Amino acid sequence: MIKLFASLLLSVSFLLASVNLNTANKNELMSIKGIGNKKAEQILMYRKTHSLNSAMDLKNIKGFGKKIISNVKNDVKKKTKKKKKMKKESK
Repeated sequence: MIKLFASLLLSVSFLLASVNLNTANKNELMSIKGIGNKKAEQILMYRKTHSLNSAMDLKNIKGFGKKIISNVKNDVKKKTKKKKKMKKESK
């Protein structure tokens, strides 16, 4: 029961938090639309030698085209807006 609750809590936190492409773990990366297991692993490998300053830097990774980069930008923006909205409501 405790594991189920913890998993649910963790899942909700992924939906409400913005994703930092430089620090996100595999599961956080996979919460972005268009990023699956393989793409998340590619990002993690790329980060070992490069820094990601924006979603546009993903174009340097093989297989990341305009559509996926656009999805990443949109998903990160939506998550950031939700987080800000929740902070305002709690005040």
